[in-house]
Amino acid sequence: MELVSPAGNLEKLKYAYLFGADAVYIGIRNFSLRAKAENFEWDDYEKVASCKPAGKKLYCALNIFFHNLDLDRLSENFDRLSQYPFDVFIISDLGALKLVKTRFPKARLHLSTQANCINREAASLYRDLGFSRIILGRETRLDDIAEIKARVGIELEVFAHGAMCLAYSGRCFLSRYMADRSANTGDCAHSCRWKYRVLEEEERKGEYFPVVQGENFTSILSSRDLCMIGHLRELEDAGVDAVKIEGRMKSVYYTAIVTRAYRKALDSLGGRDVPELASYIEELYKVSHREFSTGFFFDKEVIEKPTLKSYIRNYEFVGCIGRRKGNDRFELVVKNQILAGDVIEYIGPDLLYLEDKEFTLYDENGDKVVKADHGKYYEIETNKNLKEGYILRRKS
Repeated sequence: MELVSPAGNLEKLKYAYLFGADAVYIGIRNFSLRAKAENFEWDDYEKVASCKPAGKKLYCALNIFFHNLDLDRLSENFDRLSQYPFDVFIISDLGALKLVKTRFPKARLHLSTQANCINREAASLYRDLGFSRIILGRETRLDDIAEIKARVGIELEVFAHGAMCLAYSGRCFLSRYMADRSANTGDCAHSCRWKYRVLEEEERKGEYFPVVQGENFTSILSSRDLCMIGHLRELEDAGVDAVKIEGRMKSVYYTAIVTRAYRKALDSLGGRDVPELASYIEELYKVSHREFSTGFFFDKEVIEKPTLKSYIRNYEFVGCIGRRKGNDRFELVVKNQILAGDVIEYIGPDLLYLEDKEFTLYDENGDKVVKADHGKYYEIETNKNLKEGYILRRKS
């Protein structure tokens, strides 16, 4: 099965490919359902092309629902869109489909999950409209996937990991109501994941009845996260052609660790020997996440109940290794402050993790320093065998 990973900016694009994605999906600003991701501008095509390795694929998410003005802006920018090395357009709106097919008659088209395709008749209709792959709605059961594959014979892609939505495939007005940010135009404030106190009594202003989990307030509307890494064989047997990771708005650390875990699991499923496979899978629990579930694939009872816990964060992403500057010295891209003496871990595409506390930090003048802050130039020196692109983390 193909592994499809998210990239909300250029840095995440590089790391998605580096850590094992077969294909990466990105959005163009104002035309993608992740408006708060940095996304890509119309003129970023040269930078994107330089990051795309030979043999890898790049997918363009044009998956908003278009108003008339949106269609006009899309048409006006087709020439610049054509400069991107896109292999596929991901579309949910049939009006946009018509325009894209007219301008790019040979382009491969994938139906966005936002179109809520969950049955064989809808899949057949979309196939006849020109889609070569359907990204099924998250609500599709595993036995329904098998039937769609057998009856329709089209490529199928499913989300296998990441955030789930309290509403039906993102069709929600809660964010718009509470924060004036519409989820249906890619601007969701994730109001369902906020922490709430309820029941203010009229005569007791400011006094609330707390919904408690242990000593902490719970996210009473928040769904569990999806994790299907232990069920890839079942997905393959059902006829799934591609598994997708959610998370264009999440960190480089998330992109790398989750992509790597699924890469290793898929390689093992394909018959390759993957040393320490169980440990790579365990790394998923070291990325910020909510309680994991198997979504709607087997039994909807679990996913339809909100999680009683907020995010689980055991590790902190602190930086990335840049270009080599000497035998044991590298550029250091700092994401969160690093102190001399911290116990940090290096992570690579094929390096589970490597602990280090004997490193030395240098500033832009080459002077030793005791801390490195985000936004400034630093170098790191260590006797560990590092490579450009490794990630740094430490325990929270």
